[in-house]
Amino acid sequence: MARGKRGLPEVNASSMADIAFLLLIFFLVTTQIDADKGIKVKLPPWSDEEPDPLKLKTRNVYSVLVNADNELLVRGEAMDPAELKDNTKEFIMNPQKLENLSESPSQAIISLKNDRGTEYETYIMVYNELKAAYNELWEDEAQAAYSREYEDLDISLRKKIREKIPLVISEAEPTEFGEVK
Repeated sequence: MARGKRGLPEVNASSMADIAFLLLIFFLVTTQIDADKGIKVKLPPWSDEEPDPLKLKTRNVYSVLVNADNELLVRGEAMDPAELKDNTKEFIMNPQKLENLSESPSQAIISLKNDRGTEYETYIMVYNELKAAYNELWEDEAQAAYSREYEDLDISLRKKIREKIPLVISEAEPTEFGEVK
């Protein structure tokens, strides 16, 4: 009796590459990658024409300068970044009707200027403080006018508040490294 050679049992793996490829495609298509949203800033429309020079009263301009040493100068005076938000709110609203603060919230302009040597973290911190000042003012106005939180208001009421206290942060062209002191 002749014995034949029997092979070892094998698993057919010819379709394993296809399955791996399909799984790879599935995960690539279904995975959501969070992207940094950045700072939402509405840029003016592009124009080749020179803009008309604005006639602004200096009392309505709140100039914030950040130099290469990450020092903060507000209206020509050194300021601690922790004081920036409250100082900005006071400038915009001018509750005591002082002559050196803005005439009204609708005329207040925040001018932010950086040095090219300013650290990014400092720029973001200063911008966040300025934006937080507006957020708190909008929240205070929503509570005073409607006795509700700003986020709970419908779009038309939010728009009324933003018309009364418009967000105006003007960013000037950065100066050369070390120029702003």
